[in-house]
Amino acid sequence: MAQAITFTASARRFGMVAAVGTVLLIAAYAVTLVTGLWSRPSPQEPIGDPWFAILEVLIILLMPLMVALMVAVHAYATAEVKVFSMAALVFMALLAGLTSSLHFVILTVGRNPAFSGLPWMLLFLSFTWPSVSYALDILAWDVFFPLSVLFAAPVFSGSRLATTIRVLLMTSGALALAGLSGPISGDMRLRSIGILGYVGAFPIAALLLAILFYRAAPQDA
Repeated sequence: MAQAITFTASARRFGMVAAVGTVLLIAAYAVTLVTGLWSRPSPQEPIGDPWFAILEVLIILLMPLMVALMVAVHAYATAEVKVFSMAALVFMALLAGLTSSLHFVILTVGRNPAFSGLPWMLLFLSFTWPSVSYALDILAWDVFFPLSVLFAAPVFSGSRLATTIRVLLMTSGALALAGLSGPISGDMRLRSIGILGYVGAFPIAALLLAILFYRAAPQDA
């Protein structure tokens, strides 16, 4: 499949670095999350420090890489499907801007003694449902993220590798959308379905994207 003129050697390297970086940070996030969950005194307790702070930092660091990955996807896309890759990039940027802002505020302001003792704190700056921050993070990960990967899926077709990436992106998006069943039903345990999308299927797709970019011949070669 002929590539768009924007898929240069620089774009190819850029995409490989972004894809590998995304996989590594999501893997680090998953390990930290499991460790934090196991370290709780009881299943009803939230994840404590230092694990919670590490999770917040990892999400903030991950966002530029995920946006960069969609930039590379847009560069890789042929002219026929660039409208979809552009939509994927826009929604990924919305995800990154929203969730980075939330997690940075919670990491800094939310941990400040001037705020932490206020009675309304849990309603605004916490990930205990219901809260404003939690609702906005759901908007980011269960709406903007699935829209991004679902729009990116049509970019990939032809080879077995590209088709596998397409299926994984669609699966990731479908699982993330299913996470909306949590706030809709009031049972937030259902939101864990979405986690399978962005911590399970998506990093596998990102790893295969790194392989696809490695194999692809840049237009300016």
